[in-house]
Amino acid sequence: MRVGVLVNPDAGLGGKLGFKGSDGRAKEARAAGAEDRAGPRMAQCLSKLEELLSSGLNRVNANPEFYTWNGRMGGDWLNDFDFIDLGSSPKETSAQDTSRLVNDLISNQVDIILYAGGDGTTRDIVNAMEGNETPLIGVPGGVKMHSGCFATTPNAAAEVLLSFLQGDLLSSITEVMDLDEEVYLKGEWKVKMYGEAWTPASPRFMQGSKQQVERASEDEIIEGLANHVSDLIKDDEKLMVIFGSGGTISRIGAHLELGLTLLGIDIYHNGEVFTDLNEQQLLEKIEPHDGEKLLLLSPMGGQGFLIGRGNLQLSPNVLTAIGQESILGVATPSKLIGLNFLRIDTGDPELDLKFQKRRFIKMLQGYRTTRVIRVLDS
Repeated sequence: MRVGVLVNPDAGLGGKLGFKGSDGRAKEARAAGAEDRAGPRMAQCLSKLEELLSSGLNRVNANPEFYTWNGRMGGDWLNDFDFIDLGSSPKETSAQDTSRLVNDLISNQVDIILYAGGDGTTRDIVNAMEGNETPLIGVPGGVKMHSGCFATTPNAAAEVLLSFLQGDLLSSITEVMDLDEEVYLKGEWKVKMYGEAWTPASPRFMQGSKQQVERASEDEIIEGLANHVSDLIKDDEKLMVIFGSGGTISRIGAHLELGLTLLGIDIYHNGEVFTDLNEQQLLEKIEPHDGEKLLLLSPMGGQGFLIGRGNLQLSPNVLTAIGQESILGVATPSKLIGLNFLRIDTGDPELDLKFQKRRFIKMLQGYRTTRVIRVLDS
């Protein structure tokens, strides 16, 4: 089979810096010290694929042919795989370059496209395909990943690709989603559907698209959640509360009159609020703190991601400084419907494994009402 490979080298650059996306800000992010995310995640995926192809799991002796451009949009990340060279990656890339590479891949009749990026990359790919039904597998490498064609992790993308190469998976239509920027500018976080794409159907390894499940009728529940957090703060004046991103957390902050950011990571400590902190700023606040810490995180509706989607500021270093025992999930009952497990994608496989070995994370679902939810082991 022919596998097309595409990497958006600028995707995910702004995650640890607290950018809400990397579109148009690649130079700024690199100048601030940002390191490539999408390319190394693609390399991790293909390293895992190489391992799978040489194992007993490759029962049909699949031997895919790879098609891509040389350089940072493809060839740089293929490890030891040979590939059909369709052209050269430019020094600075754009959405137009993504479209051109997609057209080259389709012209060469690839059977599937493996790509690394975020929701913006997905939209660019689907727009360039113009209705072509070549299936997509997304290696999660951006800041925002709400679309249903992303695998849960780079290793999961390799598992899906091998299963597809062996004929074990059929393709199905999924939604291409992204943040509605116009609504976000008005202070709301809503995800908008921009199109559809075909992707291998694998509920275990593919994340599915984000769902909007919160309702205005849940105001009393949000108030109860806020009261619970308020009690924790009153009980321990040295408590440092780190607020994750998202609508549920933002609404809790509104009840507490803290003025939290919608998509940022904020800290409340000693009566002060520090908003929209990047990785380094978080470490500067958290590491010297000698008291208790509490990280509040809300899972992404429909996908179950607690870490690794929209909160890349919470890097492995930040999470280690906070400690797993200090994490408390927060979710309203409507978001908990159908949420049978939580997904963790810290960017560090060893840290992911530590979460999986812990097995469960406590979830706050109402005033002084908690339950535990299992962490998915893959």
